[in-house]
Amino acid sequence: MKVRVKWVQDVMFVGESGSGHAVVMDGPPEGGGRNLGIRPMEMLLLGTGGCTSYDVVSILKKSRQPVTDCVAEVTAERAETEPKVFTSIHIHFVISGKGLSEKAVDRAVSLTAEKYCSASIMFAQVADVTHDFEIVEVE
Repeated sequence: MKVRVKWVQDVMFVGESGSGHAVVMDGPPEGGGRNLGIRPMEMLLLGTGGCTSYDVVSILKKSRQPVTDCVAEVTAERAETEPKVFTSIHIHFVISGKGLSEKAVDRAVSLTAEKYCSASIMFAQVADVTHDFEIVEVE
């Protein structure tokens, strides 16, 4: 896996993925930026949310669960002093479907947390990473 990050100006950068996609990263005005892009630390949380959601949906589909939506709401706390690493990360899944098994959803969330999501498992080496879920029944 390879990415490229190019400085644009001030504290703005463009990140380019090996798969050919790009994203703008920038800081707030008080940090010398123009607030024109996502913050790099937010990008890490987005990646973690994407990684773990991918697993949950995949596991539920393989379990033949009628999943119709999956939202991962990721919240984090950072250390107060430099380096301001994440100290805690919580991932709350809102899983929607008709007749979803609570046992199957719990299994999917447990498997992503303990076995499959490289990002959240990596963060768990330095932060308290927790997961929970709610199921939304759809018609």
